[in-house]
Amino acid sequence: PRQYNGVKLVGEGALPLSGERGMPELARRVLDLDGSPDSTTLALRAASGREASSSEEIDLYPAYVRHLLRFAEPERWPAFRVVMDAANGVAGKLAPPLFDQTPVRRVEMYFAVDGTFPHHEPNPLLEENREELVRRVLAEKADVGVAWDGDADRCFFIDETGQFVPGDFVTALLAQALLARQPGAAILYDLRASRAVPDAIRASGGVPLVNRVGHAFFKQRMRREPVLFGGEVSGHYYFRDNYNADSGFLPALLMFDLLASKRATLAELLEPLRARYFISGEINSTVEDVEAVFRRLRERFADGEITELDGVSVDYEHWHFNVRASNTEPLVRLNLGADRGDLMEEKRDAVLSVIREGA
Repeated sequence: PRQYNGVKLVGEGALPLSGERGMPELARRVLDLDGSPDSTTLALRAASGREASSSEEIDLYPAYVRHLLRFAEPERWPAFRVVMDAANGVAGKLAPPLFDQTPVRRVEMYFAVDGTFPHHEPNPLLEENREELVRRVLAEKADVGVAWDGDADRCFFIDETGQFVPGDFVTALLAQALLARQPGAAILYDLRASRAVPDAIRASGGVPLVNRVGHAFFKQRMRREPVLFGGEVSGHYYFRDNYNADSGFLPALLMFDLLASKRATLAELLEPLRARYFISGEINSTVEDVEAVFRRLRERFADGEITELDGVSVDYEHWHFNVRASNTEPLVRLNLGADRGDLMEEKRDAVLSVIREGA
């Protein structure tokens, strides 16, 4: 949403600056510009040969495009027809120089950067923001639809039949593509995901590692452990060889690589996942007492395997769920998966009734 638009600040090694790390030092250095510089600022000036307030304009697009293309083999792709929705965000600036280096025939939607987002909110997780892209994919008889959020660090896919691809299915496919290159690697996934993700990782010879939700927890763990790739159902995908940072463009490149190598459509690749894994999507419930909800869940589902890595997760043989609290609102969020569609609906309703009891 436009009211939450802003600028990301990162330090060396793509580590995000936060109130605890980096921002206090940055604030001190900015204040030094108006007063007497301290020894650190003087040393920086001496090392750089510039005044602290100097500026320089550098075009990083060519170098960044070369970096991204190292992950893919576009020379092996057919001329995929792809509808791309940049949602008037920054993807509209980078997609042309990147995909101009590939055989992709792109159909552009809202590539003009406009922070008022006049056509739709730049959040493809919401169905209403994907409706026009779906119609365009079908009308153009495209192979794939790709959508980005406003800052283009998240990537989403529509298959050739117009169906949205959930983030855990994307994680499973990307893990398959990457493990074909580096067998035995560890892959990180978030605890909201369906069993499609760990099952696909194991089937491809990898090691699945479950993790807490959130980019900070993914990046920290990927710096501590030898993890090749991490995926969140929210559309964030992290790559060891991209400074452990997320990227909205690498998933698209890797997906096109996978489609080319398998000589299959996206819907064909998804068919075995859609036939075996049935997911609720994230369902929000407003509650007055989060801890009371967690307590009821632990009591009512005590016969399942309960873990509390992030909220309450319960696993049964044929179904599983996680309920987490929102960090900013009086909400809990349910994600549930099952190995049959009717079972998913039955258990979704049962868990929601416990969550909303007394509401």
